[in-house]
Amino acid sequence: MSEHVLALIPARGGSKGIPRKNVTMVGGKPLIAWSIGHAKASKRITRLIVSTDDQEIAAVSREWGAEVPFMRPAEFAQDLSPDIDAFRHALLWLNEHEGYAPDMVVHLRAPGPVRRVELIDQAIDLLAAHPEADAVRSVSLALQTPFKMWKMREDGFMVPVCRIEGMKDSQSVPRQMLPPVYWQCGYVDVLRPRAVLKMNSMWGERVLPFVIHEQMFEIDYPENVPAVEDALRHLEHGTLPGQTEARERHPV
Repeated sequence: MSEHVLALIPARGGSKGIPRKNVTMVGGKPLIAWSIGHAKASKRITRLIVSTDDQEIAAVSREWGAEVPFMRPAEFAQDLSPDIDAFRHALLWLNEHEGYAPDMVVHLRAPGPVRRVELIDQAIDLLAAHPEADAVRSVSLALQTPFKMWKMREDGFMVPVCRIEGMKDSQSVPRQMLPPVYWQCGYVDVLRPRAVLKMNSMWGERVLPFVIHEQMFEIDYPENVPAVEDALRHLEHGTLPGQTEARERHPV
């Protein structure tokens, strides 16, 4: 039996860094159209839905080929609303109104339009191959290690953010002696509905890494747009700016 793989693109209307960001033109398309195109080009994704509270975003999403079978309630589309609110609402709505329950859900973030479709499919295949895993999360090797970070106490003194068992003073040893750590980069995440519905989590209890070796590009502010458009042009020709250097920094 083939697996049902749902791509869900959360896209609320209240962006602050760039007003109306999800429908802003980037590289000749509305920003959200890039992620819609990635989902439609995937060989593994079987359904594509945009979750939005905004009628214009809904109309643009439909124009570019996405389903918008519901509008996201305003209480789940606030500035500080976590991703899980949108995902729980979507999964519950689809089950209640359509009896639809996907095997996996692919989280595609509209602000990151520079991605390769084959990596989306690889992330899906990774989770499919591990039924014991609750999610696959994309990560990149962190440029800064938390084992050399500090936080301030109320009394004005500092304490380490985290410690390594058996190492008294990781803040004073060479970086090469410290374990590698990874930063969740948002390139693509894949999860099983049970993580959201039963564990109240976007990754559950067992999460597999999907290591991204490429430079990341994301639009948060207007000044990010030129670099993203340049990266999209490079990607069209099969390369990304800084790709070689990124692989050297992330040899995993």
